[in-house]
Amino acid sequence: MRSRKKCSFISRNKERKGRRLTGGRLVYLTFLLPSLGGVCFFVLLPFGDVVRRSFVTAMTGEFNGLENYKTVLVNQAFLLAVGNTLRFVAVCIPLLLAGGLLLALAMNKIPVLAYAKSGFLLPQAIPAATIVLVWKLIFEKQGFLNGMLHTGIDFMDGRAAFWVLVGTYLWKNLGYTMVLWMAALKTVPEDVLEAARVDGAGSVTCFVRVTLPCLKGAAYTIGLLSLLNAMKVFREVYLIGGAYPAKEIYLLQHVFNNWYTRLDFDKMAAGAVLAAAVLGTGAFLMERRLWAEE
Repeated sequence: MRSRKKCSFISRNKERKGRRLTGGRLVYLTFLLPSLGGVCFFVLLPFGDVVRRSFVTAMTGEFNGLENYKTVLVNQAFLLAVGNTLRFVAVCIPLLLAGGLLLALAMNKIPVLAYAKSGFLLPQAIPAATIVLVWKLIFEKQGFLNGMLHTGIDFMDGRAAFWVLVGTYLWKNLGYTMVLWMAALKTVPEDVLEAARVDGAGSVTCFVRVTLPCLKGAAYTIGLLSLLNAMKVFREVYLIGGAYPAKEIYLLQHVFNNWYTRLDFDKMAAGAVLAAAVLGTGAFLMERRLWAEE
């Protein structure tokens, strides 16, 4: 009899736990459904239509297989834009992440600099048209920089235009990245740092062996956000050079914009799918490597 009572008691407990888990899942789904529905309706469904358009012709809508992808991959403007975009990302992202982290460390070490934190975010609030106007006044052939150097170099054209664009991106996003790093540094356990100092570790050793490993998750998030911001420099370049700027700053956004104005939706869809596949694969591999290390 006692064993039966114990079995019935255990079964009732299991049923109660099952009901609680089911109720908890329903609560989670209730909160997730509105945002998940919005993502599906406004992001996944339109992207699915883009994928469909990448396999059909723009005018007749006939299925043509991989012809759109073949056309895009041999297009010289697309290849030039891909190369410039990859070069821009490869230069800007490391400089932005390293510079933002150094500024965040300086903010934590020097309390006086914390009062200037809002000043670092000021470039985010300045409109792109204003930034371009100031940059033209400084870097154009008749600008302030040439007047000071007594030269006649057009920094807005040629190879120098790329580095002007890099400087614009860093100037605009460095403060925002610094604030993100400052929030990430707050998550580093102080007791672990204190234990390392007690064991005789110096500042450099504590930073390399304790702080940096604790910032891996934040580095992934900040790097991904910085990459997305790097894909939004089209406005500045368009205001500087129009639809066809200097060859060194002709980016992917220019290709898609020009294809859109010419109604080449099939090529634009194929290029967008390729870009999304590369970015998605890169983000997935970064996240997988991060979780594997943890």
